[in-house]
Amino acid sequence: MASAETAAEHERILREIESTDTNCIGPTLRSVYDGQEHGLFMEKLEGRIRNHDREIEKMCNHHFQGFVDSITELLKVRGEAQKLKGQVTETNRKLQSDGKELLTTMDELKQCRLQQRNIATTIDKLTHCLPVLEMYSRLQEQMRTKRYYPALCTLEQLEHTCLPKAGGYRFCAIMAENIPILRTHIRDVSMSDLKDFLESIRKHSDKIGETAMKQAQVQSSRDSDVTHQQRTGSGRRLRKEAGSGTEVDRSGGSPLSEQDSGILDVEDEEDDEVPGAQDLVDFSPVYRCLHIYTVLGARDTFENYYRKQRRKQARLVLQPHSNMHETLEGYRRYFNQIVGFFVVEDHILHTTQGLVNRAYVEELWELALSKTIAALRTHSSYCTDPDLILDLKNLIVLFADTLLGYGFPVNQLFDMLLEMRDQYGEILLKKWNQSFRQIIDQDNYSPIPVATEEEYRRIAGQFPFQDPELEKMPLPKKLPFSEFVPKVYSQLKEFIYACLKYSEDLHLSSTEIDDMIRKSTNLLLTRTLSNCLQYAIKKKNVGLAELVQIIVNTTHLEMSCHYLEEFISNITNVPPDTANATKLYGTSTFKDARHSAEEEIYTNLNLKIDQFLQLADYDWMATQVGGQASDYLSDLIAFLCSTFAVFTHLPGSPIEHARLPGKVAQTACMSACKHLSTSLLQLLLEADVRQVSMGALQQFNVDVKECERFARAGPVPGFQGDTLLLAFIDLRQLLDLFIQWDWSTYLADYGRPTCKYLRVNPHVALALLEKMKDTSRKNNMFAQFRKNERDKQKLIDTVVKQLRNLIATHQS
Repeated sequence: MASAETAAEHERILREIESTDTNCIGPTLRSVYDGQEHGLFMEKLEGRIRNHDREIEKMCNHHFQGFVDSITELLKVRGEAQKLKGQVTETNRKLQSDGKELLTTMDELKQCRLQQRNIATTIDKLTHCLPVLEMYSRLQEQMRTKRYYPALCTLEQLEHTCLPKAGGYRFCAIMAENIPILRTHIRDVSMSDLKDFLESIRKHSDKIGETAMKQAQVQSSRDSDVTHQQRTGSGRRLRKEAGSGTEVDRSGGSPLSEQDSGILDVEDEEDDEVPGAQDLVDFSPVYRCLHIYTVLGARDTFENYYRKQRRKQARLVLQPHSNMHETLEGYRRYFNQIVGFFVVEDHILHTTQGLVNRAYVEELWELALSKTIAALRTHSSYCTDPDLILDLKNLIVLFADTLLGYGFPVNQLFDMLLEMRDQYGEILLKKWNQSFRQIIDQDNYSPIPVATEEEYRRIAGQFPFQDPELEKMPLPKKLPFSEFVPKVYSQLKEFIYACLKYSEDLHLSSTEIDDMIRKSTNLLLTRTLSNCLQYAIKKKNVGLAELVQIIVNTTHLEMSCHYLEEFISNITNVPPDTANATKLYGTSTFKDARHSAEEEIYTNLNLKIDQFLQLADYDWMATQVGGQASDYLSDLIAFLCSTFAVFTHLPGSPIEHARLPGKVAQTACMSACKHLSTSLLQLLLEADVRQVSMGALQQFNVDVKECERFARAGPVPGFQGDTLLLAFIDLRQLLDLFIQWDWSTYLADYGRPTCKYLRVNPHVALALLEKMKDTSRKNNMFAQFRKNERDKQKLIDTVVKQLRNLIATHQS
């Protein structure tokens, strides 16, 4: 059983060895050597080998005859092969002999084809290199002629188009190395040209602005002509041409080179052919530099540099000279530079895309506007010449109109002009104050004599004076007013014209102009002329005749106020009855002046009376009466008579004829009489007069009668009855009481309306009695009269006691 299994196992191993790759037979053989039947396996293996050898031998014996036959046939084929080889060798020899000439021809063809290919290659390379050389030659020519922007474009085309096609030749490498250098050179040269351009326009901005302002002036003149033609026949007053004081000064020198400076030389044109401001400037450096930097990819750098430099130039332009206010030319140069600066910026704004934008220009204009207005306010405040202020106003209007034509807002400039209007008005008031004072100082305070009809018409043309009665009078004759009146009236009209000149071209309505003129004229009347009239009235050594003439003059000026109203309405074309129209205060001004003159007359008369009273020299202890009035009083009465004769020229009211007597003369006469009466009473009661005799009182009574005679004579017509005598009634009743010694009546009737001595004050009577009380004690008379004196003294004492009781009773 075990041998059968061993045999089966050995059979399996043998089959496995027969069917397995020799590389994997190791494990199989190991299993044989690991077993115990190694010898048996070897026998079985040898038996199997012998079986296979016998099978191989059988197969070889079966196929041997075929093999022999095949070898025999192969030997027969060898001979044929040798013969074929000989034929092939002969054929090859013949072929080699015949192809030798062909090979020579083929070599020649190959060489020709190689040359042809080289020529084509050379032509192709030259086709790419020649444009490079031609473009580089063109680049050198453009650089030589300073055509930098075309040169830069050529450079860009050479670098990006031609050189890549040309290949890596040495000259191409040299060109490629030079390209950055040339580009840098072009950038630097263009920037240098730009710097020259900026420096040139900074120096010549005043010439650019001058031309632009002249253009605006010409255009304004044409517009004014058109407006005038449209207004012909409308009755509107012709306005003077705007900017008459702003003729352009063209004395500035022109630059030497157009290319270097950017400013073109332009010959002086005719007045009607003004070159455009842009025609004076060559902007090609800016455009060229902008294009170059754009191509170089550095446009932002260029824009920032340009704006930075122009801001610096703007600050320099906006800095005024310290003496700019001294002459109009200083202001003109200042405005020309500013206009020139913004004309350039406006042109750059509209001819380039993005180099400057609207926001940038508006920012610069806001800066310029604020600094310009501040400078004008500062420098104009130093000006005291109204003509210079007026010329400056016209120049500012032209300046504003010029910039307005370029689209810049100028409302603030016109607002500043309205502010300057107040300053102009103040300067005018100062100037007219001097004119009025000069007229006052030169006036002779006498009626104007008229010898011929031409003189009369001339004065009537200067002053609206109409008097039918005076016109009927034969020549020669005298006008009631002095030269002061027509001169002052003419000065008032000149002031109105001066105000109108300033208001022109300020874009104001007729109503606004009318209101401005009326307000300024009111200031002239109420402040300047009023002060000058007060100066005339209050100045030293002014006499009563001068004061009388001042009253006459102011009366006629007051009557002319409505003519001034009509005059203003005519030149402003605004009806005087317009709602909210300002009225002139001339009437009140002249009334106040006339009242001041009247008060001055009253004051001067009283002062004269006081001067005469200082000459009074009474002997208060006199015992006898002189029989005639005192010398000082006679002189005073004579003075008053001559003075009041002058007052017959005073007006009674503004509508009465100037030569008629009026209330002024009556008031002056009454005031003088009252002052004389009061002064005489004070003279009698003054403290220095300690004693008064009855003789002195009687002399004093003579003087008072002389005053009453003067009052009764009517030195000034117009008083009713004995009205003027009432000025002396207090003094008359007092003197009658003492001289008649009618104390019983006075004491009995005191306080009654029908009292004879109603105007006698008991205090005054007591004071005068006290002065008479001790007179008899010091009187050295004869002995037989001493008893009478003692009786009189007792009587005085009794009256004094009764007066004191009367005073005490009424006080309680």
